[in-house]
Amino acid sequence: MPPSPIRKLVPYAEAAKKKGIKVYHLNIGQPDIETPPAILDAVRHAEIKTLEYSHSAGNESYRRKLVQYYKKVGIDVSHDQILITTGGSEAIMFGFFTCLNPGDEVIIPEPFYANYNGFACAAGVNVVPITSRIETGFALPPIHDFEKVITAKTKAIIICSPNNPTGYLYSRDEMEALKEICIKYNLYLFSDEAYREFCYDGEYISAMHLQGLDQHVVLMDTISKRYSACGARLGAFVTKNKAVYDAAMKFAQARLSPPGLAQIMGEAAVDLPDSYFDAPKAEYLQRRNLLVQRLNAMQGVFCPNPGGAFYAIAQLPIDDSDKFCQWMLEEFSYNNQTVMLAPATGFYGTAGLGKHEVRLAYVLNLDAINAAMDCLEKALEVYPGKVVTEKITAVAEQ
Repeated sequence: MPPSPIRKLVPYAEAAKKKGIKVYHLNIGQPDIETPPAILDAVRHAEIKTLEYSHSAGNESYRRKLVQYYKKVGIDVSHDQILITTGGSEAIMFGFFTCLNPGDEVIIPEPFYANYNGFACAAGVNVVPITSRIETGFALPPIHDFEKVITAKTKAIIICSPNNPTGYLYSRDEMEALKEICIKYNLYLFSDEAYREFCYDGEYISAMHLQGLDQHVVLMDTISKRYSACGARLGAFVTKNKAVYDAAMKFAQARLSPPGLAQIMGEAAVDLPDSYFDAPKAEYLQRRNLLVQRLNAMQGVFCPNPGGAFYAIAQLPIDDSDKFCQWMLEEFSYNNQTVMLAPATGFYGTAGLGKHEVRLAYVLNLDAINAAMDCLEKALEVYPGKVVTEKITAVAEQ
């Protein structure tokens, strides 16, 4: 199993904190937004005498609630097309286990969510990366790049929109292009939609909005980021393909059931007013604007404007992002503060890419982001591995 680029530097952060240095965590998508009190209260006030196993697909009452939720975002599914999972992670793993055999290949536009590598490793599946580039804001690579790598072993494409780690929001044209290639080559389309509520500069298009693709789509979902409830470990595996659903059920039965208390939270979350998302979305938008403005004002730094989620990838004038991120924690501080970033190398499947890039999660408040950017700016001035790079000044027109 590969190490997580998001968590592998944790020992260095812990050591810095023991020295009395404040560490701003921009390395991981753990929002500081308050979990809605109403969904925590639902658990506190639940009358439970015995905390039993639920159905392996999850409580029917929760699945029926999710039908209502999905209807609001234009997705028409029934409760028996939804399988509740232990976090979005398990939904992704179920997709690998049910739709691909060991030795099969899955195409993923890179940079991609690093744990796809781990899940593929666990399933014995080979990841085939297709590179998207910072110069275009990480837009979907040309479809002919996909066709170049499709083989008899290719079984699926994975997308995440809005994207982790880039924040890129796929357009309708890009989603329709993916639909056509999945139909042409009879591929599954795995759609990771953990961040659908946080779209800033475009329309959210679900894979399940695409006409004629029902038998190809597997939707992977989670409440972690939507309701700032990462620790609940509650996700969903959604598909209209009955054969895929039935196969996934076998894996669901093997692990018995998803978390019981979290399902109570999940049901209560569906009852939150639609206006609930207004405040966190507005807050993330402010944070994005501040982060991108501060980064692009730094000498030799370029950060495209993310269309959604709460991540950005920036190109820095550094020799090696892994070394730089470790150096920030081990050897650098400014006003007794430093920043933890995620080196972008771990988000690429192609060796050598991401060495000049880092991922930043704008999950802290505006004051913390400003302080973190002050630290980063000072760090780039004194970093011994600083290099001169040709600064990108604009994102190419799509």
